[in-house]
Amino acid sequence: MSYTSLNFLLFVSITVLAYFLFPLKKQKWTVLLAASYVFYLFAGYKYVAFIVFTTLSTFLIGLWLEKVTAKSKNNIKLHKAEWSREDKKKYKEKIKKQKRIILAIALVLNFGILAFLKYYNFFAGSLNDVFGSWGMEFSAPTLKLFLPLGISFYTFQSMGYIVDVYREKTPAQHNPFKFALFVSFFPQIIQGPIGIYDDLAHQLFEPHDFDFTRFKHALELILWGLVKKMVFADTAVIAINNVTSDYNCYGGTTLTFTIILYAFQLYADFSGGIDISRGVAQIFGIDMMENFKRPYFSKDINEYWRRWHISLGNWFKNYLFYPLAMSSLFINTSKKIKSTKFGSTVAGAHIAKVLPTSIASFVVFFIVGVWHGASWKYVGFGVWNGGIIMISVLMKPVFEWCHKKLHINPKSAPYTVFQILRTFIVILVGYVFDVAPSFTQAMRTFWLFFTDQSISTGLSEISTLGLVGNQYVLLSLGAVFIFIISVIQERHDKTTIRDMLDQKPFILRWFAMFVGIMLVVSLGVYGSGFDAADFVYMQF
Repeated sequence: MSYTSLNFLLFVSITVLAYFLFPLKKQKWTVLLAASYVFYLFAGYKYVAFIVFTTLSTFLIGLWLEKVTAKSKNNIKLHKAEWSREDKKKYKEKIKKQKRIILAIALVLNFGILAFLKYYNFFAGSLNDVFGSWGMEFSAPTLKLFLPLGISFYTFQSMGYIVDVYREKTPAQHNPFKFALFVSFFPQIIQGPIGIYDDLAHQLFEPHDFDFTRFKHALELILWGLVKKMVFADTAVIAINNVTSDYNCYGGTTLTFTIILYAFQLYADFSGGIDISRGVAQIFGIDMMENFKRPYFSKDINEYWRRWHISLGNWFKNYLFYPLAMSSLFINTSKKIKSTKFGSTVAGAHIAKVLPTSIASFVVFFIVGVWHGASWKYVGFGVWNGGIIMISVLMKPVFEWCHKKLHINPKSAPYTVFQILRTFIVILVGYVFDVAPSFTQAMRTFWLFFTDQSISTGLSEISTLGLVGNQYVLLSLGAVFIFIISVIQERHDKTTIRDMLDQKPFILRWFAMFVGIMLVVSLGVYGSGFDAADFVYMQF
């Protein structure tokens, strides 16, 4: 059931009525649970077993962790007088090891399922290629596997919960049905945002009364998401799909244009989908976290990843980056470098200080790349982003020295514009790995960027990509409009566009809504015989 379909509109309308008319106020959350599973069943009954397994395994292991923690604290209290400090330390280490084993069971079970479904055929194919190149007769079987709807998102969300229970940051949920709602909440199941239990769960379980202002703001956000997705993203993707379906036929100019168009399409598609998700949740009184913060205004690649898919970035930061950077291996390595002769130099002291975080960043972004897809091109995507971030951290003193020697004010407007454009180019290089059908084709694309630029050939090829002149004008105006909105949001970070609209005259507010509706109805890509493009991040 696509977010842009009439079926989804009808489904949400019925759910809203059922939720706000439900007579048992404290049990309103059961309406959301029922709706979430109905929504998931629409995607395919065969998927349900996977989300139920993740829900039950995570729920039971969360209770197990809490029980071990409570029992250990009681034991320490009971033996407080008779245990020495050393005895207490040994007991705590024993419990910590036990909890780590329990946590590992949860992670291996759930990430194991995700990894097997997503990567088995990739590894089998790669293994066959390796043995084939050695002339060995070996063939790992490939399997007809499917990827359940939203498995990456609900797995990450569930594992974040279990890690928080392990860290004693979050108490375990004792109601399996409430936990099932946290895992399966339908507005976020397709592409996030990835919720944190402490932030999201209580909002799901608390009863919410109907609020007209909230309802109006939610509809405005949904409409803005539909405009970005159906009018801009689904128009742009027609040209992009025509290029990727016959990639070898196009020259460097067309491929350059396609990568830039993809940057616009991806942002409009993903942020539009998140706006719809957040808007639907807001109708029920649930505020999900913001997942985008004008990422193309970033001044470096680190900032870009703090602004793009914020919930995924936060997940990796909290549950992978910090544990890696603060691990004994990384800390001891840093200390060893400091103790050497090189470590006593300015450069050595800096490297010793930032090496753990830079390596941890590289590992994180390598995994982010692999998470995007089971293909070598996504490995290249992860290595590119991780490598750029690692180098930028290690080379920071050199950049600061250059600023000083060249008398550059890093906060000046011209230099800020330069940083934004430089970062955007770095982002576009990463997008080549997304658009190209394979890693080899990505390398070919980089070569064509420098060896095959022809405006006349490019214009001729671009005219055959399935879009007419008016549609290119529409996309150009859309990019300008989103840019203007983003500038306003950047300058008024604490105030939303919806709040600003509330300050305008009644006629102007409803005119803006009317224009949005007319854009979707008259220029949106939909209708008989057309399958609306899936949201890009559904495949992840």
